[in-house]
Amino acid sequence: MGIDGADDAGVYRITDDLALVQTVDFFTPIVDDARDWGRISAANALSDVYAMGGTPLTTLQIIGWPRDRLPLDLLGDVIDGALEILAKANCTVVGGHSIDDPEPKYGLAVTGLVRTDELMTNAAALEGDRLVLTKPIGTGVISTAIKAGTCPADVSSAAIASMVELNAAASLAAGQTGVRAATDVTGFGLLGHLAEMMRASGLNAELEADAVPLLPGAMMLAEAGSVPGGTLRNLRAATGFTEFGPLAPPMRTLLADAQTSGGLLLSVPETQLDRLVAGLTESGQHHAVIGTVREPVREGSALLTIR
Repeated sequence: MGIDGADDAGVYRITDDLALVQTVDFFTPIVDDARDWGRISAANALSDVYAMGGTPLTTLQIIGWPRDRLPLDLLGDVIDGALEILAKANCTVVGGHSIDDPEPKYGLAVTGLVRTDELMTNAAALEGDRLVLTKPIGTGVISTAIKAGTCPADVSSAAIASMVELNAAASLAAGQTGVRAATDVTGFGLLGHLAEMMRASGLNAELEADAVPLLPGAMMLAEAGSVPGGTLRNLRAATGFTEFGPLAPPMRTLLADAQTSGGLLLSVPETQLDRLVAGLTESGQHHAVIGTVREPVREGSALLTIR
């Protein structure tokens, strides 16, 4: 799997039953605390490997730093935060590269392994599958409020706790259940990533808006207009493939909200749903059943319908 599809990571077969999983992700600060930024960056980069059903092995750091304007000790805090999360994932830093950059950037290139018979892809959804989301959404609007200095402390703390949480347990539960269709919810928002899965699978989906979990304070901030540019672009794009019905504008915004280190979106056969939910519950993983995969009703119909 390479650049031709819209999967979360590249996959390169080594043997008949084993393959490499490779991905890269980096971004500018989205929170105030340097260590939290590093923790979020690491969890976010590892997520693509988990979304493919893989296990992260090694990583290379990618750093852009304005060394004449920001102290290197602050960069050390970023790296320490990332190392904390990488240690939880048993993923080893083997090197990296840094440049002098007027705007700080941090991220990781990650290599993992996956058994070919356990590979998850966004093209494997089946008609009748139920859609399960493993983290609440709203990190985009909350991060925007953090940057503006208008985010309540408890709202910020809840969002950071969600973003630093690894998707390892969700990936393991999905693999043990036999799930083969998955993606993680990041920059294109819930609607964008669900649409990618439906396009790749040749199907449509019904989304139950009331069932989609939101981070504390996300609705309040969306109603107050704390909306990042990426979310607005996502929403404009989503109008071309989504039937929103009477859904209120703030919820439309949140469904399109550009996420950082979001959860996994899993497409699971109805017969395996209870088993998956039990596995997620046993591991303490947040989860919500948010919709159903459907056969397209007619050519040119909307990929997504909101109920």
